[in-house]
Amino acid sequence: MSKPSPEAHERDRGMDAHNAVMRDIRAERDETYDAHEPTRVWLDEDNTPQGVKTSLTIILNTGGCRWARAGGCTMCGYVAESVEGGSVSHEALMDQIDVCLDHEAENADEPAEQIKIYTSGSFLDEREVPAESRRAIAETFGDRERIVVESLPDFVSAEKLSAFTEQGLETDVAIGLETATDRVRHDCVNKYFDFADFEDACAAAADADAGVKAYLLMKPPFLAESEALEDMVSSVERCAGVDNCHTVSMNPCNVQRYTMVDELHFRGGYRPPWLWSVAAVLERTADADAIVVSDPVGAGADRGAHNCGECDDRVQTAIKDFDLRQDPSVFEQVACECERTWELVLAEETAYGQPLAR
Repeated sequence: MSKPSPEAHERDRGMDAHNAVMRDIRAERDETYDAHEPTRVWLDEDNTPQGVKTSLTIILNTGGCRWARAGGCTMCGYVAESVEGGSVSHEALMDQIDVCLDHEAENADEPAEQIKIYTSGSFLDEREVPAESRRAIAETFGDRERIVVESLPDFVSAEKLSAFTEQGLETDVAIGLETATDRVRHDCVNKYFDFADFEDACAAAADADAGVKAYLLMKPPFLAESEALEDMVSSVERCAGVDNCHTVSMNPCNVQRYTMVDELHFRGGYRPPWLWSVAAVLERTADADAIVVSDPVGAGADRGAHNCGECDDRVQTAIKDFDLRQDPSVFEQVACECERTWELVLAEETAYGQPLAR
């Protein structure tokens, strides 16, 4: 892969030192990807403002996140799965949609009620997904009930979202806010925008009669377990207080290749969050004025959120149950001796001396 370099849009945004390191790490990638095949596609269920819906989740293979090409977020390795060259044609993107529809036809009895489209960047960035493709995708899924598209706040506008709302689709834009704390977002995640920009994006979505789903990141690098837990509780509550943000998805950080988190983890300087911490945040924010969910990627693995190995599956099942029912009592049904270790970590771990336990 050619070494990424900042473009005018990215220059002087975020931490220059982080960006320089991230560009070096990302330059190690040598895989190539087919522009006519999606990165991933799967079927699942999601809790929505209209209740639990079947979902077809699509990760389109694009030229990659604009910010990531400048260096980007410390934990995000998704740009490593992008097509080299910075852009994918309209025809290739629609071929990817056809592959996803074929997958759905082969694996579902009927069409999914909700479509979720991610690009490992910003679906509303027209360098990644041209306006022509956005409109064609809106028409393709115009017979469904709901659609979710992903974007950084910069690219959210009523005009872009109207391609979906004018089809009669209940429309949400998913924004990778990561945290409501600007200091943590800038210094730990290396994401350039402020919480005020997220609030502006929520207002822009409202102008198109679209909603917002905030994505938060549990335990970015350089935070102790207790700091990460408290930051998530505060972030969920602040997001729930923003007009038009109806859902908060808290994603525990997992260790992806070609990232700063991967480098730290390899050297023993980072541990993904405990599943007990994920459960604790969900319990403490169960009364928030929003749907609060979590889907730990790689749960139970060393590179994903995990406990001791004995109880991981049970806690993960309780988290999934909470996502669908929003009932914190599900966590009363799981227990393990490793909770004592987790409680010690919360009490004693410091950011400059973590991880206290693997």
